[in-house]
Amino acid sequence: RNLMAMDTEEMLRAQPMDAAVLIGGCDKTLPAQMMAAASADVPAVFVPVGPMLVGHHRGETLGACTDCRRLWGEFRAGRIDAFEIEAINERLAPTPGTCMVMGTASTMACIVEIMGLALPYSASIPATHADRLRSAEASGKQAVAMAINAGPKPGELMTAAAFRNALVLMQAIGGSTNALIHLTAAAGRLGLPIDLDAVDRLGREVPVLVDLKPSGRHYMEHFHWAGGVPRLMHELSDLLDLDARTVEGRSLRDVLAGVAIDTAQDVIRPRADPVYAGGSMAVLRGNLAPRGAILKQSAASPHLLQHEGRALVFDSLEDLAARIDSPQLDVTADDVLVLRNAGPIGAPGMPEAGYLPIPKKLAAQGTKDMVRLSDARMSGTAFGTIVLHMTPEAALGGPLALVRSGDVVRLDTKARRIDLLVDEAELARRQEAFDAEGAPGAAAVPDRGYAALFHRSVLQADEGCDFDFLVPGRRSR
Repeated sequence: RNLMAMDTEEMLRAQPMDAAVLIGGCDKTLPAQMMAAASADVPAVFVPVGPMLVGHHRGETLGACTDCRRLWGEFRAGRIDAFEIEAINERLAPTPGTCMVMGTASTMACIVEIMGLALPYSASIPATHADRLRSAEASGKQAVAMAINAGPKPGELMTAAAFRNALVLMQAIGGSTNALIHLTAAAGRLGLPIDLDAVDRLGREVPVLVDLKPSGRHYMEHFHWAGGVPRLMHELSDLLDLDARTVEGRSLRDVLAGVAIDTAQDVIRPRADPVYAGGSMAVLRGNLAPRGAILKQSAASPHLLQHEGRALVFDSLEDLAARIDSPQLDVTADDVLVLRNAGPIGAPGMPEAGYLPIPKKLAAQGTKDMVRLSDARMSGTAFGTIVLHMTPEAALGGPLALVRSGDVVRLDTKARRIDLLVDEAELARRQEAFDAEGAPGAAAVPDRGYAALFHRSVLQADEGCDFDFLVPGRRSR
């Protein structure tokens, strides 16, 4: 994402463009373009490429990648054979387009639309539909108008109010946890910090209204035919700043005035009948995440949202791969799986590794979910009781580095806490040992190339994982 953001920004600066059309799909492309547009401040209209259509298998509707994760878990548990999983794989992604669930691609498409950077309805039109071509043509015409009028520029649209609107929508759609990192990075380019405590307050106020996987039942094409982002805006109108402007020069209020609300549909719920009343994302703090961690509670198991369990620690992705399926692994369904050194520095690159697999022997016994913690990200299509983005990360000496297998971890979602139940004196001793010995399992420090630039300059999750030298007012370390 950061490399693409730099590339896009420099292309916008280097070429004599009066306006640009930015076409993005999976998953990092729209965020990279948002960051570049914010920095270059050349008039631009965003064109999301649109979601795939659903697949079908034996009478069941399938979508990448929520259903593939669910069914792959059944395969690992021995309840689906190799022939069956191959047939399923052939039906999970049946057309061009991005994932048809509310993964990162769909989340970011909805975000650029509500922020006024893309035309109305463009987030959800299926990739294969003729309306997608019509929307692209209209976007090109809009880019010409913006070139003639010298705006509006991204900096005029990407305001504090627009980012707040995006955060409201992110909660209401059950959006990808990755979107929070991407929004933080884009806002950071404009000197607009995203306050995690404010995000959590919105999470308590804004219910999940879109009945769409992984938080609900339906898929993006159903969301589109239900009215898409403009129809959802009608349900959220009192929570949004409707005076925020769009690339068309109109306000969101103007967009909302033309929305039909009398069509029967069951995908976009009214506030009185939400999919999940508690909001999509919760921001956790505590002695394991003093600068914050994220839990997508709408896609979690309710009985695990308040939980104490024994930690089982994996020091790296390699350690996880080597041990997770061992019949000798000392693990029960009540344990808490901990992966560390999977953050921006430790992995490196903060991969989508937070969706730790259920240990094979527990999956075979029917375990579907466990509490899982990491300094990694996870796909927006994933589900489960998974605590992510734990900051600061283990490789920098964050508290996750101090956890030992057998320690007790407490998740208290109601209190927004994630804590290690170990006394302060013992934690101080462990910190001294870490400071002396470093982080076992963390990636070696690179000495050249983009990897060295990344290691030297990348910020932590609560600051969007952008490069410090691209953020106004930051000094490179």
